[in-house]
Amino acid sequence: MKNPTLIALAGLLLASLAHAEKPNVVFIMADDVGLGDIGHYHRQRTGKEPLAPTPNLDALAMSGMRFSDAHSSTALCSPTRYCAMTGNLCHRSYTPWGVWSSFRKTPITDRDATLARVADRAGLTTAFLGKWHLGGDFRKQGSDEIYRIPDKNVDPEAVDMTRLVGSGPQSAGFDYTYTLLSGIQGPIYLAYENGEWAPYAEDSQLVFLSKENAGHPSYVSDKGPGTGDTNWNPAEVGPRLSAKAVDFIERTAAEDKPFLLCYWTPMVHVPHVPPEEFDGLKIRGATPTHHLDMVLDLDQQVGRIVAALKEAGEYENTLFVFSSDNGGLLDKRGQKAGHDSSGGYRGSKNKPHEGGHRVPFFASWPGRIAAGAESDEPIAVHDLVATLAGLFDLTLGEEQAKDSLDLTKLLLGQEGFVGRDEFLLQGGSGKEVIYRKGDWKLIIQGNHRVTKWEPRELYNLAESPLEEATANKIDDPEHADRVQEMFERYLEIRESGARTTPLRG
Repeated sequence: MKNPTLIALAGLLLASLAHAEKPNVVFIMADDVGLGDIGHYHRQRTGKEPLAPTPNLDALAMSGMRFSDAHSSTALCSPTRYCAMTGNLCHRSYTPWGVWSSFRKTPITDRDATLARVADRAGLTTAFLGKWHLGGDFRKQGSDEIYRIPDKNVDPEAVDMTRLVGSGPQSAGFDYTYTLLSGIQGPIYLAYENGEWAPYAEDSQLVFLSKENAGHPSYVSDKGPGTGDTNWNPAEVGPRLSAKAVDFIERTAAEDKPFLLCYWTPMVHVPHVPPEEFDGLKIRGATPTHHLDMVLDLDQQVGRIVAALKEAGEYENTLFVFSSDNGGLLDKRGQKAGHDSSGGYRGSKNKPHEGGHRVPFFASWPGRIAAGAESDEPIAVHDLVATLAGLFDLTLGEEQAKDSLDLTKLLLGQEGFVGRDEFLLQGGSGKEVIYRKGDWKLIIQGNHRVTKWEPRELYNLAESPLEEATANKIDDPEHADRVQEMFERYLEIRESGARTTPLRG
């Protein structure tokens, strides 16, 4: 007769061994954070201490591999989020330029290999916390019809805002979600937990939130009024969101399950409403600008998550990746005080130059990724989908993650990694696209309806990484053939729908 106790113990042992063989993955994507916003990169460039210290982010950067040629998929947040979630460039979506407000159909399809779906195939429990900005489905009041009118500044009397239906991160495959549909900039000023409205307090009500009835006029951004929680306060978002992350880590670790945590914080996007303090650290007024105060807020969030991993005994078995959805914000007061969010590069968020899309990117995994490692390989946040598949030795479909490069061998220092020689990126609302061939970068301008394209700027980034106007070789006869070849190659890839990276598996 079989001993049930021994059978149970054997089952627990097998579960434990299965977990030990699979790492956790934490992917933090910040909002509007440029290279210069991270203390390590600021010191590296200037030799001076940063105005907004980031000790937690610095420690992560030094504990693993740092990338000097890393990029957001676009110079704007919403389209980058699509790329990061699916491994596809934005031109493959139904709206090639974004932006997916809270009442638009999501660009993510059932056939896409999302981060969550890949992790689920590997047996991981998955969570999404933070800013989504990839569409949302809400029903009209008293109707099954989905609200699709372009007006974002809706009143809860017209639309049922208590429940997110058929879209959001749960539709992308995540097990647990705590979602800010448009981050902290609105015009939806609400949080959703597993698709249900998550009131900020027991006495919270849904109202049409405006500068007149909000807790403070600064709580409502320049995007305007809209449905909101009567207790909405963006200063509480960082502490609240990171507390949810800690709860998820503790809960999942206690169940002895490996996990994927996508933590897409809305910091440091406007409105800049910093908390007074965060885990004992003064935040509000601690730096020359509220923008830089938000950098402190971001660093404290990261510190909480790292501490939770260590407390749960999971840090050593966690691949931790940090990056940003686009380049840094232009902060003139901060610049006068000595801070440059773009890290010395030309441009900032929403611009096609390097400052608009070259972002901090580092990966840490104790004992697996060499501490202090550096790489100048050109990579992007949309490489995470194929990398996640590579980490767990999974195969993707021919039509999945068509622009995602598996970085596993590079991260782990293994032989056989082949980097990309050509690189497609996208600017922002100005309808610019970018094609790189080695060190050469071509900026191509589309017209308003994107029916015509025109090469506008050509740089050799090895010679002129700051893209000075005098370094633009677009009209240099010596490079006329290069411009034409690069231009035609970009159009060929875009129009044919061809993959830009090898099929994972």
